[in-house]
Amino acid sequence: MDEIDRKILRITQEFPDLTIAELGESVGISQTPCWRRLKKLETDGVIIGKAVLLDQKSIGLNVDVFAHIRLKQHDEETLEAFERETHNHPSIIECFSMSGESDYMMRVVVSSIEEYEACLKKELLHLPGVASINSSFALQRVKMTTRLPV
Repeated sequence: MDEIDRKILRITQEFPDLTIAELGESVGISQTPCWRRLKKLETDGVIIGKAVLLDQKSIGLNVDVFAHIRLKQHDEETLEAFERETHNHPSIIECFSMSGESDYMMRVVVSSIEEYEACLKKELLHLPGVASINSSFALQRVKMTTRLPV
């Protein structure tokens, strides 16, 4: 990956709707080489997808919860079952395997604290192998970006 590829990545993160011609002009190359580079970045797995970002509050998802999960056991079967099952819960929008006190940390978005309580009781506590969950509620989002520092 050279500096032109990095420019392509920086610009497409900031302006994802640019045409190939506009992107090429922005990075200083013509349309065809720009298209080839962009396709190679996709094929190589550097660009893994494209998304539309929604303002969660405007669609009624007013609460961000960070749930720290500890598992009862740490065998491969339990870990894989837990990780697989998280994909079946749309309110879990991020889940990380962690070092330290928690085995996993997930971000859950819901409309209210009451909805989270129901989610906790009916879904999260029933994920495979869960021993305990410690939840923290975000008071305010200070920063959010999807742009990586390339």
